[in-house]
Amino acid sequence: MADTKREIERKYEATDDTRLPDLTRAAGVDRMVHRGPTELDAVYYDTADLRLAADALTLRRRTGGADEGWHLKFPVATGIRDEIHEPLADTLPRPLAALLRSRVRHAEITPVVRLLSARDLHHLTTADGTLLAEVSVDRVRAERLAGEGTGTAAAWTEIEVELADDGDPAVLDAVEKRLRKAGVRPSESSSKLARALAETTPNRDENGREKDSPYTSGDHVLAYVRAQIRAIVDLDPAVRRDLPDSVHRMRVATRRLRSTFKTHRKLLDREVTDPLGAELKWLAAELGLDRDQEVLDERIGARVEALPATLALGPVRGRLRAWSAARRTGSRRRIIDVLDGKRYLDLLDALDALSADPPLLPAAGRAPEKALPRAVLKDYGRLATRVGHALRLPPGPERDAALHEARKAAKRARYAGEAARPALGKPAKRFAKRVKAVQSLLGDHQDSVVAREALRTLAIQSHAAGETAFTWGLLYGQEEAAAEARERELPEVWARAAAPGLRADLKH
Repeated sequence: MADTKREIERKYEATDDTRLPDLTRAAGVDRMVHRGPTELDAVYYDTADLRLAADALTLRRRTGGADEGWHLKFPVATGIRDEIHEPLADTLPRPLAALLRSRVRHAEITPVVRLLSARDLHHLTTADGTLLAEVSVDRVRAERLAGEGTGTAAAWTEIEVELADDGDPAVLDAVEKRLRKAGVRPSESSSKLARALAETTPNRDENGREKDSPYTSGDHVLAYVRAQIRAIVDLDPAVRRDLPDSVHRMRVATRRLRSTFKTHRKLLDREVTDPLGAELKWLAAELGLDRDQEVLDERIGARVEALPATLALGPVRGRLRAWSAARRTGSRRRIIDVLDGKRYLDLLDALDALSADPPLLPAAGRAPEKALPRAVLKDYGRLATRVGHALRLPPGPERDAALHEARKAAKRARYAGEAARPALGKPAKRFAKRVKAVQSLLGDHQDSVVAREALRTLAIQSHAAGETAFTWGLLYGQEEAAAEARERELPEVWARAAAPGLRADLKH
């Protein structure tokens, strides 16, 4: 993977006459070292419809300066971006192209803006020379290379303050205080590219128009659907970069989307959503191949680590590692292959088509106060039936299976409550919170069921290899006790989710 750094910076308005104040008077800054001028030539790339800019991503090829090459920046928060760097090349490097695939797909990436910057650079350091931040005064000239406004130019001057790697953000606050005192104000543009597009596109507002507020039941459901589609697309690069929890979050988005299609079958045409639901199920399964094993490893591994040394008999840790390695599918490579495959890209195209031309049924035009509570309560009814059935069964495999089915129903009811929250407010929020508690309890129970089966397999393997199976049996007993504890807790947790007042609130 390409080099990645976390970029934390702030931008300020300036003019050709602006002079930097003495920043050694900022708290923590001892020296302000002038590094001299640099000429930067950057060409920014995007699709014809500016898909990257719409998501606040920037892709550029820059010459000049210490880090010339290709740069791809993903927004993290205001003033914070992850910058991925590849060496200078004539064409877009393949690692960066892969990170853009979920957004770009079959569209061509071409130059859209060229920025020529005359940069005057200063380093802010401590007394011993430790770099705290870089401050530059940039005189920028922008030229529009494609799209509306082609050939239009713009020019401005700005001050950029970028925190050093592992630097203290308090330095940025201290520097801003000195800049403000000198009459320098923060920039309204989030990036040079955003400003260039705004100033070279006729009648374009950088922030775009505000979207109309949801009005009908269909509006609210579509808003939730589009948010999940957006999450899948946004998380694709994070999964490729193997960022923490990214696979899990992408999998959750697919589940939320599929669940919403099921919950709102009276609002969305099943002829369109059922095939998409099947493809989402496939994607979730592919994403979950090693995620489930990872969760299981963590659960059993934590129990092993908690044992006194006198009870960890035999090569327990080595056996656990060997068992886990044998079960892993090498899905890191497999997941990338899935994300690069035609089936996945076709799914993204189909989801975009649904978002652009939603298959709404006549019922979607109804007021959300009527249609959405009905859908949420229907999912609740399914959950209540499954919980009641499970609680009537004696402990054992049949009850375990019934509780797992109840867990899936709880997840669906929770997502229905989340989708209804913008329309129904606090009642939907309370409902989703209570049902989530049920889901979490049942999820822990199911994890124990799966862990017990794994521990039984480990015990069999140990015995066959001439090792003692004592420790695996001990851990099996712990998991059995944990499952029994969850089953004892369930009636009370369910009673809070089943409170008549909670359901009545959804109807009003």
